[in-house]
Amino acid sequence: MIAAGRALATNSGLIDDPFAAPLVRAVGLEFFVKMIDGVLDLSEIEDASPARMQAMIDGIAVRTRYFDGHVIEAMNAGVRQAVILAAGLDARAYRLAWPVDTVVYEVDQPQVIDFKTATLAGLGAKPTATRRTVGIDLRSDWPAALRAAGLDPTVPTVWLAEGLLIYLPAQAQDRLFDNITALSVPGSTIATEYVPGIKDFDPDRARELSRPLRDHGVDIDMPSLVYAGERSHVVDYLEGKGWDMSSVSRTQLFVRDGFDVPAAEDDDPLGEIIFVSGRLRA
Repeated sequence: MIAAGRALATNSGLIDDPFAAPLVRAVGLEFFVKMIDGVLDLSEIEDASPARMQAMIDGIAVRTRYFDGHVIEAMNAGVRQAVILAAGLDARAYRLAWPVDTVVYEVDQPQVIDFKTATLAGLGAKPTATRRTVGIDLRSDWPAALRAAGLDPTVPTVWLAEGLLIYLPAQAQDRLFDNITALSVPGSTIATEYVPGIKDFDPDRARELSRPLRDHGVDIDMPSLVYAGERSHVVDYLEGKGWDMSSVSRTQLFVRDGFDVPAAEDDDPLGEIIFVSGRLRA
């Protein structure tokens, strides 16, 4: 779904991800293929107004720009090691202009890593950095697997945890940040986001909003994927671990990038999203 959003944002000239569309086609879900090809009949999909679709595309665009910008800033500051957690169909290892000596680690479940690797190889795509994959479930000992793959915890690392936290229980979120901190040295950076409204997540509304997808053959049930309820405040927790953090709301990113702020009825069902980034202090 997110790759489809990146493909649409690329088609609109908002970002540049030439691998998003081929990856969506390789997955082969007809709904998303039709979406990126512009042949999906939105009149058949309840609540899929042009304004809502544009809000989705713009949201993916500002999200992608935010994380891309964080990586570029870290690389410009001399960081040469990156870790993308729950990498999914993220193609940053292939599309960003990494410095020549950069190593990018992608962590995700083995079948996801293998699918993306094989698909992009079939396209003749080559990583623009040294790419090392770590096929492991985040519920397992991924820090040990990451170190076994070559991560050097004695040099700074840029960490990306994009679109991940809502799929973790509260304690797992804390443990993720504990592990990241343990593997980091001063000068390391992190970028992620959190959804304050997750504590008030309405499973019935989310299930209803995803019903049109199920009607079109996309077997997705958001309430079964998301962990609602109270959890640590991301900024406060990381600052308590020694990181200097800053945050910006998605609405502020819309304004910064010159996009129209979505009307309430066209906004994300999870509500406002807060993007956060920081640097581990000495």
